[in-house]
Amino acid sequence: MQNVKGTYDYFGKEQALRRQVQAALHEKFELYDFDEMVTTELTGLDFLTSKYAGGDEIMKEMYQLTDQRKRRLGLRYDLTVPFAKVLALNPGIELPFKRYEIGKVFRDGPVKRGRMREFLQCDVDIVGVKGPEAEVELMQLAVDVFRTLAIKIQLKWNNRRFLGEILAAVGVPAKDSLSVMLTLDKLAKIGADGVKEELAGKGLAGEARDAVTLLITIENPSLEELMDKYGLQNSAGALEVLAVRDMLCKIGLAEDCLFDPYLSRGLSFYTGTVYEIFDAAGGFSSSLGGGGRYDAIIGQLAGRDVAEYSAAGLSFGMESIMALLENRTAEAAAASVVLIPVGVSAADMLQTAAELRASGIRVKLDTSGRKLKNILASAAGSGIRYALLLGETEWKAGRVRLKDMEERIEREVSVDEAIYVIETNIAQPLVPNRL
Repeated sequence: MQNVKGTYDYFGKEQALRRQVQAALHEKFELYDFDEMVTTELTGLDFLTSKYAGGDEIMKEMYQLTDQRKRRLGLRYDLTVPFAKVLALNPGIELPFKRYEIGKVFRDGPVKRGRMREFLQCDVDIVGVKGPEAEVELMQLAVDVFRTLAIKIQLKWNNRRFLGEILAAVGVPAKDSLSVMLTLDKLAKIGADGVKEELAGKGLAGEARDAVTLLITIENPSLEELMDKYGLQNSAGALEVLAVRDMLCKIGLAEDCLFDPYLSRGLSFYTGTVYEIFDAAGGFSSSLGGGGRYDAIIGQLAGRDVAEYSAAGLSFGMESIMALLENRTAEAAAASVVLIPVGVSAADMLQTAAELRASGIRVKLDTSGRKLKNILASAAGSGIRYALLLGETEWKAGRVRLKDMEERIEREVSVDEAIYVIETNIAQPLVPNRL
């Protein structure tokens, strides 16, 4: 018996670290005033494969199935398309609207470090803000999150409209523009030779192909250089890039967020600014997250004014983040107290546990029947400070024995007194400020 390739089970210290990362994300998302949302994992196939959804590239990796009534369904491959569905089905949602979601998505793609078939995605989206402040706030959030996680990143960004204008200027037909963009997006992965080879297989006219090939030979081209070279000083895309760049400079993120004119990201619904997050040290090749502006998809799905539903989003790759953090350790949360019945009934033990838990105290029950000294040694070794011994004689008198294994003292107290001592002396922060 083994797991399906590309799926994993998590427990112990690994799951403790995952929970810490998720808690840090939750904290930042709500600090930036995003409201939590949960969307369906199972969706109608027609919706997931519509021309307004993820595009041909992602369709190849989508899990498809049929229910007992022969309806065609699919597992969600991202959280953006289901979010668009929620807005389309709920036209009364007040805009601007900011949401976040942490949930599983599924892709039947190649498996490698940081890339799986069943994985957790963490998304934030802003709908109803047309200006670049939406994208820039999301980039600001990304930098903030990774600083909290103590991961040094490099956020690369571009604008699809601007890249499309460049391709049009060098003679790439509009029908081939998206396909060429997706090839250019692979430049860092497959190199210039790989890009040239892929372009050759797309049937692009020789002159246009040569112009694109020449474009990628320009080393680290600046925005101004590209605007001047292709006559795009006042184009819509160039003005959008300038607006984002100026805002990033003003808030001090110019060094963290670098302009990359070849970046376009894989999904077809992006319409403007796009961004992708990488390990600044270069030791981890997979993306740690990304997103961008997608102004058309929600309005098109809803059959309403596209401009009303202008949107920008950001997705954090939980599995990539965990792969990068795999050498860090986190202790699984320990109980605050272990209850040890010494002559009392199981019902009495459970009653006492209920009183402690009602006060927010994490309780471990020990019904192993082992020798007391072994139980106490095991509890102390697990980081549990207190032991509550429920002896028959004390119990009849309404008392219990509270043992503090850190201070090496034992006292006879009421259950209420035990709760007060444990609450007073054990701090249980749910989320560390920094991992």
